[in-house]
Amino acid sequence: MQVCSLKVDVPQLIAPGTTYQVVRFPFGAGESTDRFEMHQTVQPDGYVVSDWATDDRSGLIWPSRAGWGHLYAMLQWEAASSTGGYTELRDQYVRDPLGLTPSPNDTTATEHRAPTPGGQYFCKSHGIYVDPGNPLALRVTHNDAQPRRLTLAEFKLAIYHAA
Repeated sequence: MQVCSLKVDVPQLIAPGTTYQVVRFPFGAGESTDRFEMHQTVQPDGYVVSDWATDDRSGLIWPSRAGWGHLYAMLQWEAASSTGGYTELRDQYVRDPLGLTPSPNDTTATEHRAPTPGGQYFCKSHGIYVDPGNPLALRVTHNDAQPRRLTLAEFKLAIYHAA
């Protein structure tokens, strides 16, 4: 089994609307694990990420081999304000979200959730076939009238069987 496990606890401001935003992750920080080099500043196509906080490529996991994989995510959002706020939080996994490969932008496990009375903390998992030439990302959005913070996120890929 090959694993890439990413975590970010630096809040990310997410604009409202129907356009999903890639969740960005630092390189080699915190609880992140990348022994199989699936999340590197130098990407497989030669592109170099210079600032993880501003470059959507820092949200990509490039699978180390083809095979059956399992994606995991954990998301924590700031609370909606008492004077309004979001009525729906949205998240999804996506293959090649930036159009870097000939493969189509392919979303899966899209979920739209109503907020709960308490904290907005969600976990999800989904099985998916992965390929080294097709990067993966976690994307989010919401329907508030103003930007909201994603306060904590994790994104993980475990590849169980080689193709």
